[in-house]
Amino acid sequence: MEEKTNVMRVLEKKKVAYTPHHYENADGLSGTEIAEQLGQDPDRVFKTLVTVAKSKANYVFVIPVEKELDLKKAAKAVGEKSIEMLKSKELLPLTGYIHGGCSPIGMKKSFQTTFQKEAENYDTIMFSAGKVGYQVEVALKDIAGIIRYQLADIVVD
Repeated sequence: MEEKTNVMRVLEKKKVAYTPHHYENADGLSGTEIAEQLGQDPDRVFKTLVTVAKSKANYVFVIPVEKELDLKKAAKAVGEKSIEMLKSKELLPLTGYIHGGCSPIGMKKSFQTTFQKEAENYDTIMFSAGKVGYQVEVALKDIAGIIRYQLADIVVD
């Protein structure tokens, strides 16, 4: 079995069932390529994006890998005037994760998290296990006890 990531440990501690997935040669792979490598529908594979609002608050958005975050919709979903993507160099100190290995679970602090609303249409979704090359597959409803999240339409049409 591959190594356990912090995300997997958090899921186990909270007794949340998950399926780990591992992929090789992860460097520079797009989310779509990762979904292909894992033989998954890219609509069920999500990426975690961290943003900063004009108010300086940070927000986490989790969207399908093939989609793009709509910053206006995202700002509206969290009641902010405007938001922008967090700079890559700020990601690790803020969340404890590096670009490509960012997960909505297990960040250093809890941030308001919004999933693209279609996430609830699937029995399970996949997202980073907190380390490049690792994904976890989990039922969205099961992670409600770990992170507080909302659903909204936050992607570019």
